[in-house]
Amino acid sequence: MQFKALGNSSIVVPEICLGTMTFGEQNNQQQAFDQLDYALERGVYFWDTAEMYPVPPKPETQGSTEQIIGNYLKQRGGRDKVFIASKVAGPGYGGSHIRDGQTRFNRTDIRDALDGNLQRLQTDYIDLYQLHWPERPSNIFGRLGYGNPEASQVIDLTTLEETLTALSDEVKAGRIRYIGLSNETPWGTMKFLHLAEKLGLEKLVSVQNPYSLLNRSYEIGMSEIAHYEGVGLLAYSPLAFGYLTGKYRHGARPENARITRFSRFSRYSNEQSLSATEQYAQLAEQHGLSLTQLALGFLKQQFFVTSTIIGATNLTQLKENMDAFEVNLSDEILTAIEAIHIQQPNPAP
Repeated sequence: MQFKALGNSSIVVPEICLGTMTFGEQNNQQQAFDQLDYALERGVYFWDTAEMYPVPPKPETQGSTEQIIGNYLKQRGGRDKVFIASKVAGPGYGGSHIRDGQTRFNRTDIRDALDGNLQRLQTDYIDLYQLHWPERPSNIFGRLGYGNPEASQVIDLTTLEETLTALSDEVKAGRIRYIGLSNETPWGTMKFLHLAEKLGLEKLVSVQNPYSLLNRSYEIGMSEIAHYEGVGLLAYSPLAFGYLTGKYRHGARPENARITRFSRFSRYSNEQSLSATEQYAQLAEQHGLSLTQLALGFLKQQFFVTSTIIGATNLTQLKENMDAFEVNLSDEILTAIEAIHIQQPNPAP
């Protein structure tokens, strides 16, 4: 296990972060407890959650993920031994059941959201608090370009200054230790960094964005920010909802798998993504690797990736994912990956 600094902070985190969005939907509490136990056994004390979880978001399950983690901490103890990241939901994607679908990143909503996070997690502080996605219209969740529909929308937005001030005040109050962004763009990231410097407010330490062999859009703009500004990537969907494990090859739909159960997740099933996935799978086989090892091994070797968020629905998957980080890809394999990427660049943004 390797450990890296979280942005410009003095905190180091493991290169693996346990994603928990299946807790309360695909995993019951006991299964979740088993995963958390195993994660700690392997040195993975960095856990990521959100007020919106589990996924897919539904009124009857919203908050269950945090409640399960809170129950775990109450029963097992050791809050000071784990690093917990959570998120406040913005408008548009979390569902109308979260603050009536009108949630904003203003002082009131951030305070109210954080109250709920802390209550469910049964703790008095969160180590890393993230804005789940921008409040403004932006090209996220499957959209690569920023075009007319986004640019033409005129809505009443919370100023980024108010958002950053509200987060900074929560850090001063001790309810948050560090702040980060999620599903953010180069423009948004730099604006927050500029405001922090200009106003003497809290500087963000991380951005949680999708990054995988099928979506390397983070490398365009954001990786340079990571290099010069010291903002690390927490890479989510590194296995593309399981497509980069190979379990959906040739149209297979394993029982109880996420794509089998929730057909709404079509981000990685377009023709270009499936073609690229098959090429990566064949490359892995040529070198005696699993597709999982190829996919996760590639991420761990990128300088801008601070930690990779992996999720699983059972311990076998979790072990396989964690074991994959022991693999170091050769220059020959990395060159071959680039050749595939050039043919099918970012098929699943």
